[in-house]
Amino acid sequence: MNGFKIGSVSIGDDEGLFLIAGPCVIESLENCLQIADALVELADNTGIGVIFKASFDKANRSSVDRYRGPGLDKGLKILETVRSKTGLAITTDVHEPCQAEPVAQIVDAIQIPAFLCRQTDLLAGCAKTNKPVSVKKGQFVSPEEMANVVEKMRAFGNDKIMLTERGTFFGYNRLVNDFSGIATMQSLGCPVLFDATHSTQQPGGLGTESGGQRKLAPVLAKAAVAAGANGLFIETHPDPENAMCDAACQMPLEWLDKLVRQCMEIYQIVRTD
Repeated sequence: MNGFKIGSVSIGDDEGLFLIAGPCVIESLENCLQIADALVELADNTGIGVIFKASFDKANRSSVDRYRGPGLDKGLKILETVRSKTGLAITTDVHEPCQAEPVAQIVDAIQIPAFLCRQTDLLAGCAKTNKPVSVKKGQFVSPEEMANVVEKMRAFGNDKIMLTERGTFFGYNRLVNDFSGIATMQSLGCPVLFDATHSTQQPGGLGTESGGQRKLAPVLAKAAVAAGANGLFIETHPDPENAMCDAACQMPLEWLDKLVRQCMEIYQIVRTD
């Protein structure tokens, strides 16, 4: 498995557990800084490597009336401010190939949403930036099929690839996780993250927005680390019930310290001969 760095965070099978965390969408600079400051404190208290994530645009909202974010220009300025004020590495997701280059000028890693994981032009655009790229496994894609995604990324000259498990469709409005898929995707030579909060999502379950069961996220996170995940992806918010996106899924900030400590212990046990 190839190792690389995102900011000061080392990524690889011989490195420690790492965390990508932040709000689902950029709501305001103040909200992002509040969450980022809490993540800095978490990193200082636990020793885990943390990368801040927030979206400047949520292009796949269930309803046209739902808040999408501040947009590319304003969003990137907010992310740049978060990085300069906190020192955290930054990642965000892109939806169109034309967004890859301007985003790469600001962030330390790029994320490709699950629904877009097969889009060759988007994969190519992100790969060509030479930034580390995290590709979320589509809810409609098997772990084995992610080999095609990895092959595309490498064909465009980028081997700094992370794959993220975030659940698989199980009928309507339901996701399930196959934890054996973590090892399957790691066999492709890529570190694998587990998206603990989106895995509890009930896509479109509330009609004009998605539902979720955030109380299950800690259970799934611990199970994923026990199954060998290299890192965790967690969307978190100081007031999840009033979050402007994925309110049913996001994890309260105060849950993170205990969960991270538990997961770090599990990570060490799993990797002890």
